[in-house]
Amino acid sequence: MNRLLPNLIKKQQSQREIPMHRRQALYIAFLGAAFLQACSPASQSSRSDSVQAPVAEKIPYEMTIHGHTRIDNYYWMRDDERKDPKVLRYLEAENEYAAQKLAHTEQLQQTLFEEMKSRIAKDDNSVPTRDGEYFYSTEMRGDNEYPIYVRSTDFEGTDKQVLLDVNKLAEGEDYYSLGTLAISPDDKVMAYSEDTVSRRMYQIKLKDMETGELLPDQIKDTSGSIVWGNDGQHFYYIKKDPQTLLGYQVYRHTLGTKQQEDELVYEEKDTTFYTGIAKSKDDSKVYIIHDATESSGVSLIDANDPNAKPVEFVPREDGLEYSIAKHGSDYYVLTNLDAVNFRLMRVSADQLGDKQNWEEVIPHKADTRLEDIELFDEHLVYKQRQRGQTQVFVRNLDTNNDQQLTFRDQAYTLYLYGNNELDNDSLRLYYTSMTTPGSHYDVSLNSLDKTLLKQQPVLGDFDAENYASERLFVTARDGAEVPVTLVYRKDKFNKDGTNPLYQYGYGSYGSTSDPSFSSNRLSLLDRGFVFAIAHIRGSQMLGRPWYEDGKKLNKKNTFNDFVDVTKALVEQGYGAKDKVFAMGGSAGGLLMGAVINQAPELYRGVAAHVPFVDVVTTMLDESIPLTTNEFDEWGNPKEKMYYDYMLSYSPYDQIKKQDYPNLLVTTGLHDSQVQYFEPAKWVAKLRDYKTDDNLLLFKTEMEAGHGGVSGRFARLKNTALEYAFFLDLLEKEKR
Repeated sequence: MNRLLPNLIKKQQSQREIPMHRRQALYIAFLGAAFLQACSPASQSSRSDSVQAPVAEKIPYEMTIHGHTRIDNYYWMRDDERKDPKVLRYLEAENEYAAQKLAHTEQLQQTLFEEMKSRIAKDDNSVPTRDGEYFYSTEMRGDNEYPIYVRSTDFEGTDKQVLLDVNKLAEGEDYYSLGTLAISPDDKVMAYSEDTVSRRMYQIKLKDMETGELLPDQIKDTSGSIVWGNDGQHFYYIKKDPQTLLGYQVYRHTLGTKQQEDELVYEEKDTTFYTGIAKSKDDSKVYIIHDATESSGVSLIDANDPNAKPVEFVPREDGLEYSIAKHGSDYYVLTNLDAVNFRLMRVSADQLGDKQNWEEVIPHKADTRLEDIELFDEHLVYKQRQRGQTQVFVRNLDTNNDQQLTFRDQAYTLYLYGNNELDNDSLRLYYTSMTTPGSHYDVSLNSLDKTLLKQQPVLGDFDAENYASERLFVTARDGAEVPVTLVYRKDKFNKDGTNPLYQYGYGSYGSTSDPSFSSNRLSLLDRGFVFAIAHIRGSQMLGRPWYEDGKKLNKKNTFNDFVDVTKALVEQGYGAKDKVFAMGGSAGGLLMGAVINQAPELYRGVAAHVPFVDVVTTMLDESIPLTTNEFDEWGNPKEKMYYDYMLSYSPYDQIKKQDYPNLLVTTGLHDSQVQYFEPAKWVAKLRDYKTDDNLLLFKTEMEAGHGGVSGRFARLKNTALEYAFFLDLLEKEKR
């Protein structure tokens, strides 16, 4: 049995953490301690108005392709080693400037931080999930920033064994992330992966389960994934390219040997594909997962054979996407074969290699996206999405009778997780909505009776009845109906165009921002904000066509949808026209950049976290992480058609001489997904071009990456900073 500690449910959070270190000291250095003590918040604010923003040096850098030349004055900010003193000085200068401009909000930030922290239970355990003979879970204690991983032979945890205390592992580290924890089938060795830089380059370590001692084996530069072979003497991992950070080689490591001796099992030659590894639920097969934007596939390895070679499930094809799940002598195949919204097929294990042998189990529906399945000995569970709403059905495999689970909220998020065993008569799921805290259920596969195992505690005076959520559709400029989910506090909301509005969007990679609860968000709702998620094109909220209509040469639909949602919400009285705020991160940061170029007058303030804003330059450079994997998402600018289209919306290239909203931009120096120099260059160019006196603040986490700082409470400080930035902009009206 491969005992892989189950991942905890991670709600989509786009806030990136920004440390508050140095801020007070910097402010004191600027004003003087005596003056600071004598200043009122208003006088501090007025003093900060005179602070001069950093002015980045211009060093023209020419880039020519397709007979077109672009001049990038800030290309010098790229330093792949992250050691260039000139670059670091500039980033620190921006950090100092931001600290000084926000110094008068320190008390507000602290208030917000304490509010959010006070809602979180210090002592909190995850719901145990069964994997083999044990139930695995995590525990948070006191002021600990990280979880403790434990297991027990029963659900109640009567004989808990501590596997890893991440707090101890993180001691002395500015950043720490635990990747995978996997215990050998013979229960003798625990393998785990860790990242202490935030570049998503993981080192694998091995621990003797009996003695607790680390083994000499150390595996470097991996994706973090670990899958054991059934003999307990070897495991599989993925090696990453140190420059592109692309996981492309699958190795088999034998205990007691050096990494240099590991056997190369598979090497991905096509740089547009990601590589992953997993294991079948019956532990008989190791899956090598090949995944590109518009194609996917699986190769199989016999988990019982320490010398096995991978075998293709079916030959890879452009445009063919599928994933598999093993059930006895059959494989179930979730695929887009002749089915844009996917369908479910089945094939016998002795008929692999030819998709003509696939037999249909769940047919394609033009208006419904088939998203996920879970298999048990006697049941098939499938999850689909119709008109933006998740639906879950349970099918008895003997009778083929389907039953649908029902839920009360208009809009909600639902995940299947922790269903590691075939011989189970219940389904584990996670449920949340904009007004319902995260809830864990076991659902009887026969009766569909739900047993609530845990609802995430929200300390303080939280009452769900004080809040209301709505799902509505906004007509975009081309006639498309864009779903929007709203939440607000009932006694603070008037549909008369007076409430401040906070609008979030993402809209890329087919990633759907489902409505979920956030205790942090209460700090805005309780102050009268309306919170809106714009389910714009580029996601799969309305099925796969909704994604296709928001990528490549249709990408501008994503930006137009967001702007049109803003206009509609203001027109319908959900928000005041001069109190609209927007936030997006990563590809959502691209969204923010495009939106403020197109319609800056709509937004009072915008937060762009780790924003992907230099689209053309990045997608022309195959040495940059993710570039080659994403040609099918954005297009390849080496083709003039895509170059011209990208150039027409790329936020960095489309900066204009115009007024821009107040902006808070954040990044991490070690970001593996969006390199720090993209937002750095963007901010520098914005400073040069913008014609207003609005705030433009740029914060770089010098010890973090794409996900911001690590630690559950440390992360709150960034959210507090963002909220304080927006709230202070509202207060400026009154001053």
